[in-house]
Amino acid sequence: MSAAAVSGRGDDGSGAREQMTDEPVATLELVHSFEGPMPTGVTVSAAGRVFVNYPLWGDDVPATVTELRDGEAVPYPGEAWNSPSGDDDAGAFVSVQSVVVDPADRLWVLDTGSPLFQPTKPGGPKLVCVDLTTDQVVQVITFDPAVALPSTYLNDVRFDLRRGEAGTAFITDSSDSGPNGIIVVDLATGESWRRLHEHPSTKALPWSEFRPVVEGRPMVQQPSPDEEPQPVAMGADGIAISADGERLLYCPLASRRLWSVSVDALADRTLDDGAVAATVVDEGDKGTGSDGLETDDAGRVYVTAYEHDAVLRRLPDGSYETLVHDPRLLWPDTMSVAADGYLYVTANQLHRQATYQRGKDLRQKPYALFRTPIDARPVRLV
Repeated sequence: MSAAAVSGRGDDGSGAREQMTDEPVATLELVHSFEGPMPTGVTVSAAGRVFVNYPLWGDDVPATVTELRDGEAVPYPGEAWNSPSGDDDAGAFVSVQSVVVDPADRLWVLDTGSPLFQPTKPGGPKLVCVDLTTDQVVQVITFDPAVALPSTYLNDVRFDLRRGEAGTAFITDSSDSGPNGIIVVDLATGESWRRLHEHPSTKALPWSEFRPVVEGRPMVQQPSPDEEPQPVAMGADGIAISADGERLLYCPLASRRLWSVSVDALADRTLDDGAVAATVVDEGDKGTGSDGLETDDAGRVYVTAYEHDAVLRRLPDGSYETLVHDPRLLWPDTMSVAADGYLYVTANQLHRQATYQRGKDLRQKPYALFRTPIDARPVRLV
């Protein structure tokens, strides 16, 4: 990625310029190689336990959630939770897109309930909490069909445990075939509601505004040579919460823009949709399409740069720098800031799947989990 200026944040409408440099400030360390299914999510506990998930996108997936132990991916929290009876099984994982350790050091598993992006059924889409001291599931939150729609694809989740009796979760719906938005969850009651439903900031951009280029080639959806290429259509995908817990940051997969919204507004059920939308801020052009977002306790924002085999970092003054740039970062997907002072990131070659390659699967194993030192810790709103 060449050094370039990207458009400014726009909190005050000033259009101030942000500078982006391409001198990496860190290097990658390989944590684990994956010879099986492609991973998406990763998270790390306070004690350094590493959890990884694998959605059912066509690979043979023995377990959709695992813990990495002594170089092996072990089903977590066990075989039973990784053996669903159907797509509507509320007592087992169906197809997990994301795993996140919360500020209280509990593991939350975000289950799409949507193998192969099929329509969801009640009981399939859910948020599951695992107590890491006992390795037992302690809470299962399923979603009303009016919240997790048949088209919904639950993508990623962040937590603020200071809000409400037991905390609040925020989830992106990245559906490529239906409405997009943010889902808010009261962790005490299990109640959930949609916010920014179909708001323009949550939507994929059309080809006229965004044409991603990965490995030097335009990325399009074209499952077979006989089909007409279509634009990548995933909406609100990456999600992160600011260090002070005031702003929720998010970005559609098919966009180069970063957005934020007031967390107070999202959580206030007395506000109407217009009042919530009024708090949305266009945080500017990231200079790249991004899958994952993350933040640290130093007030910095991390964005995966799938068009450039890189991870970028936005500093508190709004400027960007290249954290890592490496040809091994073929589709950096999900990031996790860990208590050990490292940023972890999966690389899974998502763009080489047959869906985007005229029916040919061009992925080459192994997939990878990397980490890089960042001299910061996770955002812990507790």
